[in-house]
Amino acid sequence: MKNLWKRTGLALLALFAAMALTACGGGSTTDEAGGSGATGVVNIMLTDAEGDFTTYTVDVLSLTLTRADGTRVETLPITTRVDFAQYTDMTEFLTAASVPKGVYKHATLTLDYSNADIQVEDANGIAIPVGAIVDANGDPVTTLTVDVRLEGVRALPIVPGIPRMLSLDFDLQQSNTVDMTVSPPELTVEPVLYAEVDRESDKPQRLRGPLQSVNVNNGTFHVFIHPFHARLVTGTRPFGSVNVHTDENTYFEIDGQAYTGADGLAVLAMEPKFTGVVVEGFYRLRPKRFEATEVYAGSSVPGGEMDVVTGSVVARNADTLTLRGVTVQRSDGVVVFNDTVTVTVDDSTLVRKAASIDPYTQLDISVGQRVIVFGTLTSTDINDLQLDARNGYARMLYTDLRGEVVTNDPALDKFDLNLTAINGRNPAIFDFTGTGQSPAEDADPANYELNVGTLDVSPIEVGTAVHAKGFVRRFGSAPKDFDATSVAWKSVSVVQP
Repeated sequence: MKNLWKRTGLALLALFAAMALTACGGGSTTDEAGGSGATGVVNIMLTDAEGDFTTYTVDVLSLTLTRADGTRVETLPITTRVDFAQYTDMTEFLTAASVPKGVYKHATLTLDYSNADIQVEDANGIAIPVGAIVDANGDPVTTLTVDVRLEGVRALPIVPGIPRMLSLDFDLQQSNTVDMTVSPPELTVEPVLYAEVDRESDKPQRLRGPLQSVNVNNGTFHVFIHPFHARLVTGTRPFGSVNVHTDENTYFEIDGQAYTGADGLAVLAMEPKFTGVVVEGFYRLRPKRFEATEVYAGSSVPGGEMDVVTGSVVARNADTLTLRGVTVQRSDGVVVFNDTVTVTVDDSTLVRKAASIDPYTQLDISVGQRVIVFGTLTSTDINDLQLDARNGYARMLYTDLRGEVVTNDPALDKFDLNLTAINGRNPAIFDFTGTGQSPAEDADPANYELNVGTLDVSPIEVGTAVHAKGFVRRFGSAPKDFDATSVAWKSVSVVQP
């Protein structure tokens, strides 16, 4: 069991030195060898990979770059609270800091565990808080500092007008061991950090913050960075800003309405300055810029007048949804993790699907679907959290499946999995009652039926471990159980439409 809980995933901090991407951001410098001269801009991102933590929330106290001459630059303007477990398939823009030009030889990350919220999933799928958090010597952990040397091909030169990218990998798999043989579980932390320069990732990046400006003619807009769950407060802009590029395929959802391309950008241009915005897209090296695939703004993002919960639907009874692995964001800015929340929906709930302009109803939300729901918390009891989303809003997010192929027969249109995880959770915690057209046709996690459409899955052999993304079929409509938008196997091969 101890070895099982060592599998926790990989945390990545991608630092982008990109003069053309951003306006100047925050940052402080301690110069041990003279003046700083000209400056560049470093954009910093954070992410995590899949693991057994249901939440791994710690405070990032500082992220410092050290130049070859001893100049130290603090790139993080304020302490930032991060739940690494929420970023299994996403990278987050953390900050944009102005730094002096030169060659940087070290990066140092400081984490504070004194107020950590770390929970692991037991064999029954129940989230359990860890007890003692200790280092390799068994001593209690409060703060930890991790240093990585930037040498040779990993040296980071900052030159005005020549963007560079540095990826720092905080390896959670190597850094954490959870001992489930004691109660509560004990966490041992031995931090490990790696570095790479100029690496372009297929993992999408998320940018969050208040709207700064829109340039319709250039197809771009600027966003002030407010990472993770930082409140979208007007006038507070310590994290810098990012210039976002759009095209005719960019999906926009603004105040609950869906648009594409120039139509969406035109509507965004009519929103007031400091309107809350969340952008998903990719940082490209050629040319070096951040390109948006999805843009959400106004009442379509957390941080407004409604309470918001994000999690996986593990059961549905009529108009009542049970969500697990939930992040709760109160309208007053309070953010907490709670493993279970009950949500009420009805026909007045506005329902949309990520990156789709098609209309949906509350019956499209089925068991296994990952969702973000806007409404009002009617019960704030931590043991009985309830959200009323009637006259509210729900968005179906991409759902993540892991499993082994049990059937692959294109002639019969059969591609079925024995699931090992749904959105990182044990399939045993999901109640699939009511998902089928009849009880006999309810979804079966041991024989979960995927609609792969035009995806070419013919090379995948029975018994192969795969990773699929997509959306759960409408409640009461199975079989099939799931519409796949991508399928990956052997950790490297991906098929897409």
